Amino acid sequence: MIEVKTKIKKWGNSFGIIVPSGFLEQENIKEGDEVTTFITGEKKVNLKNLFGKHKFNKPIEKLMRETDDELYDE
Repeated sequence: MIEVKTKIKKWGNSFGIIVPSGFLEQENIKEGDEVTTFITGEKKVNLKNLFGKHKFNKPIEKLMRETDDELYDE
């Protein structure tokens, strides 16, 4: 698996990415091979906007303790 930082380019009505040939050679990937990509943006997420609007039935500290207990069986 390789990690490549690249920019999105417009191609007709679509968008695409350019992967430098050195990375492809390193992984022995050839034209026509099927690959899976993971795309992440680098924009910062405002967690307050994401989670701050949800009203929980229990205090966050209690939810976190319960989650830890369930995950780590303590």
